[in-house]
Amino acid sequence: MQYYSTRNRTTRVSLREAVLKGLAPDGGLYMPERFEQLPSGFLESARGMSFHEIALTMAGSLFGREPGDGVLRRIIVEAFDFKVPLVTLADGLHVLELFHGPTLAFKDFAARFMARLMAHFVVGESRELHILVATSGDTGSAVAHGFQGVPGIRVHILYPSGRVSAIQEAQLTTIGGNVSALEVAGTFDDCQRMVKEAFLDREIGSRLMLSSANSINIARLIPQSFYYVWAWSRLEDGGHPTVVSVPSGNFGNLTAGLIAKRMGLPVQCFIAAVNRNDAVPRYLRTGSYSPGPVIPTLSNAMDVSNPSNFDRILDLYGRDHLRLAGDLKGFSFSDDQTRAAMRRLHDRYGYVADPHGAVGYLGIESFVEGNGGSVDAVFLETAHPAKFPDTVEQATGISVPVPPQIEQALRREKRSARMKGTVDELKGYLLSCI
Repeated sequence: MQYYSTRNRTTRVSLREAVLKGLAPDGGLYMPERFEQLPSGFLESARGMSFHEIALTMAGSLFGREPGDGVLRRIIVEAFDFKVPLVTLADGLHVLELFHGPTLAFKDFAARFMARLMAHFVVGESRELHILVATSGDTGSAVAHGFQGVPGIRVHILYPSGRVSAIQEAQLTTIGGNVSALEVAGTFDDCQRMVKEAFLDREIGSRLMLSSANSINIARLIPQSFYYVWAWSRLEDGGHPTVVSVPSGNFGNLTAGLIAKRMGLPVQCFIAAVNRNDAVPRYLRTGSYSPGPVIPTLSNAMDVSNPSNFDRILDLYGRDHLRLAGDLKGFSFSDDQTRAAMRRLHDRYGYVADPHGAVGYLGIESFVEGNGGSVDAVFLETAHPAKFPDTVEQATGISVPVPPQIEQALRREKRSARMKGTVDELKGYLLSCI
C-alpha cells in the first residue's frame, strides 16, 4: 500500500515515509492509494471476534504488507490493553465509551498505536525523531503518555495557554523526560498553524527528522477506524439502520469512521456534532466553506474553526458536496444546549457524560427529530466526565470521583515553556534541541 498527498495524487510514498513525515512536502495530508473492501464474510464473523481480531483485520486492509502481520499484532495487543464498552441506554440508543485508556480520552487509541508503529520504524536511525503536535485538550496528554520513554523519539506539544482544562494541562505538562510542553499565547488554530509552518520550513527539515502526532498523521487516523467496526459488531441486529454521531473538532475521528464506511461498514449515516465552531455543518447545508474565528466553548477539545482533516473528507468524496452531504449530516450546539443535554442524559438514563459526549448525544437527537423512523443510534463518549468536574456538577448536580490517573497528574509539578504564536520562535526552540 502506498499513500498520496491530498494536494497531489501522483506522488506516492511508503507507509514508513508517510508516518515519519506526517505532513506531505506540499502541505497535503497522506491518504491510502485505495480502500480495500472488508474481507468476504468478515462482518458476519465480527460479532464473535475480539477487539484485537477486528483491529488486525482492519489494519491489514489499510496498511497492506507493511509492516507485516506479526508486527501489527504485537502493536495492537500492546496498544489496546483496555476495554471498549458499548453501553445501551435505551432501545436504539447506545454510547461507545472511548475513555478507558491511561489518559481517560479516546486519543489513547491513536497515540498508543502510533507510538509503537513509529518506534518500529525508527529502529536503526542515527538521528532522533522529533514529534511535533498541537493540542486543543486531550491529544497532548495521550501523545505524552503514549510516547513516554520511547527510545529515539522526542516529543514537543504545543497547547493554547488558558484554553485547556486544569486536568488536561496537568496530564500533558508533568511527564518530563523525552516530552516537552510548549504553552502558546493564542488559540489551537495558532498552534496548528505553527506546526504546519514548521513542517514546511526548509532549514528545520534539513536539520531535524520531524514528524507529527496530530491527526494529520495517517498513523493516528487509521487505528480510530477500528472501533467503529467493533461498535457495530456489538449491536443486536434488529433490522434498523445504524447512525453514528461523532463529537468533532479537528475531524480526524469522523474521517476514520467515513473510511470504515467506504470499506463496507454498514452505517447509513454519520453525524458531525460540533459546538459553535460550525464551519463544516454550514458547508454541508450550503456547499460553501468559510471558517471563522475560534469560539471558546465548554467542549474545548472541539474548539477548532478550520479542521485539518476536513480536507481528507473532501478528498474521500472527490470534493463532491452532494455525495458527502448524503453520507454526513452536521449539527452545531451552544453551551446551554450542551448543559441541558448533560442533564437529560443523567435524568433519563442515569448516565453521566462529559460535554463532548453530550454534543454527540445532541447530534442523535437532532438527526432523529429531522428524519423520523427507527434507527440504531450510537454516539461517542470521548473523555471521562471526571476531566470536566465543574461543568458536570453544574449541569447534573453530580460530583464525579477523581480517578487515580488524574490525582497523580495534579500532584506533579507543571513544566512548560511559554511561547508566542509565531513560527520563528518555534523554529528557534526546535533548532536549539539539536
